[in-house]
Amino acid sequence: MNCRNLARASLPPLDRNSFLRLLEGSAAVSQLAQTHAQIIVSGYKNDISPVTKLIHKLCDFKAVAYARALFLSVPKPDLFLFNVLIRGFSGCGSPASSVSLRNTPLRPDNFTYAFAVSSSSGLASEKVGFLLHGHALVDGFGSDLFVGSSLVDFYFKFSRVELAQKVFDRMPEKDTVLWNTMISGLVKNCCFEDSISVFAEMAAGSGVRLDPTSVASVLPAAAELQWLRIGAGIQCLALKLGFSSHVHVLTGLISLYSKSSDMDTSKALFEQINRPDLVSYNAMISGYTTNSDTESSLRLFKELLELGFQVNSSTIVGLIPVFYPFGHLSLTRSVHSFSVKSGVISNAAVSTALTTVYSRLNEIEPARLIFDESREKTLASWNAMISGYAQNGLTEKAIALFRDMQVSRVDPNPVTVTSILSACAQLGALSLGKWVHDLIRRKGFLSNLYSGVSPSAVTFLSVLYACSHAGLVDKGEEIFHFMVHDFGFEPLPEHYACMVDVLGRAGQLERALEFIKSMRVVPGPPVWGALLGACMIHKNTRLAQEASEKLFNLDSENVGYYVLLSNIYSVDKNYSQAALVRQVVKHRNLAKTPGATLIEISDVPYVFTAGDNSHPQTKAIYTMLEKLSGKMLEAGYKPETVTALHDVEEEEKELMVKIHSEKLAIAFGLIESKPGTEIRIFKNLRVCLDCHSWTKFASKITERVIVVRDANRFHHFKDGVCSCGDYW
Repeated sequence: MNCRNLARASLPPLDRNSFLRLLEGSAAVSQLAQTHAQIIVSGYKNDISPVTKLIHKLCDFKAVAYARALFLSVPKPDLFLFNVLIRGFSGCGSPASSVSLRNTPLRPDNFTYAFAVSSSSGLASEKVGFLLHGHALVDGFGSDLFVGSSLVDFYFKFSRVELAQKVFDRMPEKDTVLWNTMISGLVKNCCFEDSISVFAEMAAGSGVRLDPTSVASVLPAAAELQWLRIGAGIQCLALKLGFSSHVHVLTGLISLYSKSSDMDTSKALFEQINRPDLVSYNAMISGYTTNSDTESSLRLFKELLELGFQVNSSTIVGLIPVFYPFGHLSLTRSVHSFSVKSGVISNAAVSTALTTVYSRLNEIEPARLIFDESREKTLASWNAMISGYAQNGLTEKAIALFRDMQVSRVDPNPVTVTSILSACAQLGALSLGKWVHDLIRRKGFLSNLYSGVSPSAVTFLSVLYACSHAGLVDKGEEIFHFMVHDFGFEPLPEHYACMVDVLGRAGQLERALEFIKSMRVVPGPPVWGALLGACMIHKNTRLAQEASEKLFNLDSENVGYYVLLSNIYSVDKNYSQAALVRQVVKHRNLAKTPGATLIEISDVPYVFTAGDNSHPQTKAIYTMLEKLSGKMLEAGYKPETVTALHDVEEEEKELMVKIHSEKLAIAFGLIESKPGTEIRIFKNLRVCLDCHSWTKFASKITERVIVVRDANRFHHFKDGVCSCGDYW
């Protein structure tokens, strides 16, 4: 007896319905394979019903290759079988492009297009989805709800928000699924306000029933915006509709209150869940970490492990102290180690969070190591590393990595360009900055503004700084008062220093001193330093002495304050006191960073130091300087030698001995650039009085615009005048 006869003899005969029941009850691919063998032996291998069910179950178990091979063995598959396989490919994240109806008499229906569009969402390119959308319109399925929902979801996955909105708007009828897809898609693309608006429209007058998914989908938007009042309104609506105890709704509310710094309410909501799932635990862990309660976060994480949960990438990301990293290097290293051992380090969100927190802790080497070892380098991971370099002053590495990003054909977003523009500004890389500016215009990032976000402490600092440089004393005082009394901000040392600078620049030195004495906190170096700088400009030796004494007690190692005081004495012709200050610096072995100036010619950067003789065109550069000096003297230029002769900085000694780096850079720029073109240089220190005066004359004599970025600000020289008003 052969094997086939033996199988038939040992098994009772099964009909089609019996096979369907067996397939439905199978719990593993191995069981499906055994049933498949019985189907073949029983002569049902070409019966479309059990074969379709088998393919369906294989796709449920992600056995896509097996399902496809079985499908290809069917001589005449029907449309339902095609749809089952295409849907299976979609569920497994595999492309359905290998499944074709072209060589059959079958015509795709709305399910075919919906499943195929969903499958194309997993592809690297959006072209297949575009093509399917076009075919769906031609075949008359443009208004179909099932197809419409798939298209909206597809466009959101490729961040094509406008196209998703167009598909949604053109649907004549909308059901709950379509509304929910729109709301969640907007949230995933960070269009939080739009998401809330769509939800409000759905709830108010759409005539469509809300479900728990509707509420759960919109709550993250309220949480990210920290719109607690709106979130509470959504919570009341959920309570009215009977959704308030739904686990996904409660989880969304936990995130809402935790991001609004109300962990007591978050904890109370968490305790309402009878059996919290992993998502709920993750929300609480992230909430505690976000609110700088790492102790509670770790406690909950340990509880999660003790309960036998298999943690995922969201758990780890929630545990990483991204927002409050300082003092948590040990915790970060522990989480990093756990991530490696558990295998979640390969997840892009985990590696990006670790890269971010290491960068913020100035641990650049481990940050770069994680970035380099990441299998999947997402846009967020590129942004984290570029931002890390820029924030730690490693601007050249930030720019180099940005160039690598371009080579890898990863499209930047507003976060990327913000970081790289900061690096360009620090390094003075004009050509790259212009290229990024053009990219911003092409991508439409210029309109990337935050409509309705309250000003932060940094916002007020920036405005006060602007008032200082514009000489707007009254406006500065008004904004400071507004910040303290209307917004309730406790001024930081930087805010106080800015106000002292506002008054000092305007020559109101006594008022500045009174302001310092009225401060609620002990004034630190930034405050007294601002007053000392004002004393230099307005030549007030008496107040300079008082400010210096405070500074030397508070920050005795900062050579800049000694330099400033020495210059003030020199300008006042009190050379003996200037000499005493220099002696203090000498005895304490204080040193300052050597000056250097960068200029970019034809996208190539050149760096000059004081008295530099290393450049191949040194002879031509010094010849240009002599030529300029002669014309300047004729035009009335007088070298600023008072401070130069009595200054401790190596760069500011006698002009005939040491030529300052910015002069060399400007001379080189005049040689290498076309007449009439703008010259831009970047100085790592504050521009000295003589170089500032020299550059004003140079701009007039050469009829060139010269832009200098020093350690304090931008200087725009034109026709012998500087934009800083000679105050910097």
